Amino acid sequence: MSPLPATLEAADLRALLTAPNPPRMLDVRTPAEFTAAHIPGSYNVPLDLLREHRAELSAHLDDVVLVCRTGNRAAHAEHALAEVGMANVHVLAGGILAWEAAGAPLSRGRARWDLERQVRLVAGALVLLGVLGGLVAPALVWLAGVIGAGLTVAALTNTCLMGTMLARLPFNRAPACDAVDVVELLRDGRS
Repeated sequence: MSPLPATLEAADLRALLTAPNPPRMLDVRTPAEFTAAHIPGSYNVPLDLLREHRAELSAHLDDVVLVCRTGNRAAHAEHALAEVGMANVHVLAGGILAWEAAGAPLSRGRARWDLERQVRLVAGALVLLGVLGGLVAPALVWLAGVIGAGLTVAALTNTCLMGTMLARLPFNRAPACDAVDVVELLRDGRS
């Protein structure tokens, strides 16, 4: 079999999942996002957890497909695994959104807001607060400037500090997900 491309389209992944030795799928979204909707058989390994325990996780993985909402966090996870020498790492192009658009199956749980939507809400509210509050206390206009600068840096670096901070809130962390449990599931082949 020829090597797989670095990114996989939803149709290609669906075909691989029916093959005799399907790749493992790691969903790097928050536990809350994973609970809301995920590809059946995938493992939830939030991006921060994957980065922290990448060497330990890579010891239990051969061929892996990384999944997130759009493919952005999965690309960051791919880079983190490449740093510890993993070669057979692939990203689902377009993430869960592309998977769902292709009519592929999803396991659904309690609906929650995606992290990206939460970032837009908080950033927008802080900018609005800065502008309106600036009418009363002119120094508050700087809040809008700081948020604008943060969003600019987030776009240029393809990272998001606000998203990282929001991911740590209890709303986005439940149910708990830790490296020991994930490694045990990977070793035993359960999902």
